[in-house]
Amino acid sequence: MTVAFRNTGGTAVRDGTVTFGTHVIGALGADWGTVESTEELPVPIEAGTRKERAWTVCVDAWRVPLGMHIETRDVSVQGE
Repeated sequence: MTVAFRNTGGTAVRDGTVTFGTHVIGALGADWGTVESTEELPVPIEAGTRKERAWTVCVDAWRVPLGMHIETRDVSVQGE
């Protein structure tokens, strides 16, 4: 998953995390659950700049039964 971070503030972001919400989706489209994973932000992100980073988001095979798939739908950021 590739995410672009844009710092529109007046100071650099020096620390923080990004949390991914990966959903387990059934064969008929029902959302069976969400698995969260957290990674460090690609810091520093200077004021007025944009930084892009790619992560591999994994879910244990036992959480995704045959006929189901995963989709990372939610991304949230906490920075300082």
